[in-house]
Amino acid sequence: MIIDIHGHYTTAPKALEEWRNRQIAGIKDPASMPKVSELKISDDELRETIETNQLAKMKERGSDLTIFSPRASFMAHHIGDFNVSSTWAAICNELCYRVSQLFPDNFIGAAMLPQSPGVDPATCIPEMERCVKEYGFVGINLNPDPSGGHWTSPPLSDRAWYPIYEKMVELNIPAMVHVSTSCNSCFHTTGAHYINADTTAFMQCLTSDLFKDFPELKFVIPHGGGAAPYHWGRYRGLAQELKKPLLKDHLLNNIFFDTCVYHQPGIDLLTKVIPVENVLFASEMIGAVRGIDPETGHYFDDTKRYIEGANLTADQRHMIYEGNARRVYPRLDAALKAKGL
Repeated sequence: MIIDIHGHYTTAPKALEEWRNRQIAGIKDPASMPKVSELKISDDELRETIETNQLAKMKERGSDLTIFSPRASFMAHHIGDFNVSSTWAAICNELCYRVSQLFPDNFIGAAMLPQSPGVDPATCIPEMERCVKEYGFVGINLNPDPSGGHWTSPPLSDRAWYPIYEKMVELNIPAMVHVSTSCNSCFHTTGAHYINADTTAFMQCLTSDLFKDFPELKFVIPHGGGAAPYHWGRYRGLAQELKKPLLKDHLLNNIFFDTCVYHQPGIDLLTKVIPVENVLFASEMIGAVRGIDPETGHYFDDTKRYIEGANLTADQRHMIYEGNARRVYPRLDAALKAKGL
């Protein structure tokens, strides 16, 4: 089975964005704030957006199952207050749940959290529990920078985040550490802010002893781990100077990287530097990079081609495609086993 652990509902019906625009306008003009009940999206509309986009490409490229979460750039936790984020997260998570019910063999959910700058992360726990217990979601997306590029939150090692981690361990779910839209003009959202955040999250973990407090905690750092694999020697050296254990002992029982790296040399480096046990297949399709690579004639985000082209054994490919995902996402493994898979 080929499991894509990084998919977002980037093709949701236009009505979702229109409702969101009204919600944003309602922040300044409460009288115009829309009701949740005013958002009307039929099952047929959901089917059309999925069948002609994500599902079509999954069949074309040969992947079987996608862990599906709300569109990352739409999370926009910096907009409004907690109530705005809470309402928006609930709507987006419900749509992903409905997709998973319409296409149960192809999609399973991961939750967006109702984060808000300066608000206690513990306020996200009810939505976490609802998505896991009622919707059968298998993970969450955790935004380390709800401010949208200004980094006003404490590092991931800070005790302010511990209620989230305690609940993650209790529910037996990992978090993909994933920022949202940048509202800082210095940082392009997908080209800089995302990669900066991946690298920053990795370094925050390296400089801390977070995983001593939470030995069962699991983070997936997307987009190939940002700069971490490319500068692995730098991070090994910094860990040594900081008197930390070897990275394989300090971090690699808890941190994993996905394959959202859009060229062959990048995947070759990732799978050579990072132990294959820590690499999970992903494409982020349909996401940040949607075009065709003129050098290959194939879509940049057709990452399965890079895995097939890498110097890997059949057992190593199996780990990247399926085995590691089932280990890092225990609830996914349980859901598959319940289907006899």
